[in-house]
Amino acid sequence: MLIEWQIDALARAGIRELVVNTAHHPDAFERALGDGERYGVSIRYAREGERAQDALETLGGIVNALPLLGPDPFLAVSGDIYSEYDFQALQHASEAIADGRRDAHFVLVPNPPYHPDGDFGLDAGEATMEPPRLTYGNMGVFAASLFAGLAPRRQRLFPWAFELVRRRRVSAERFDGRWCNVGTPEDLAQLDRLLQLRLGRPGCR
Repeated sequence: MLIEWQIDALARAGIRELVVNTAHHPDAFERALGDGERYGVSIRYAREGERAQDALETLGGIVNALPLLGPDPFLAVSGDIYSEYDFQALQHASEAIADGRRDAHFVLVPNPPYHPDGDFGLDAGEATMEPPRLTYGNMGVFAASLFAGLAPRRQRLFPWAFELVRRRRVSAERFDGRWCNVGTPEDLAQLDRLLQLRLGRPGCR
């Protein structure tokens, strides 16, 4: 499964305590991944429902999982991407969030063909709203306190997080390595073949 690539990358970076948000077929995920022991991690589950339409999107999902995440900064990664980003590189960003210098840190990637206008600018390690813009790579570190008091309803991370950027509370970095957003079973099958061959293609570097 695609999520196993994510788990392996997180484990290699020393991230051992994971929370997996589920909605569509939650039992299948829990049966397949179990408690994470065979991956060298601990996995707990935050159920958003039983059907695909129950999914709460990124912001709603974070709020729903907050009781399991605890008070410290946490890394949020979408389950439908593949990336060779080294999550160990987020240590300094996490420390800046923990001591209150920042509220979040975004990993940005070059704009894929389906999102040519991007999301954020990047200026000396800080996310901005100015062009030229890069695309949020669905990888970010957040202060847990940002989500206190929010309701666990269906809500996207953006535009909610734009205000954090406008307030200059978000650091950011550009990642030019292999990254792919998997939207269909066909995308997943192609990605699997490419990874086996260690080849690249536009939009999946």
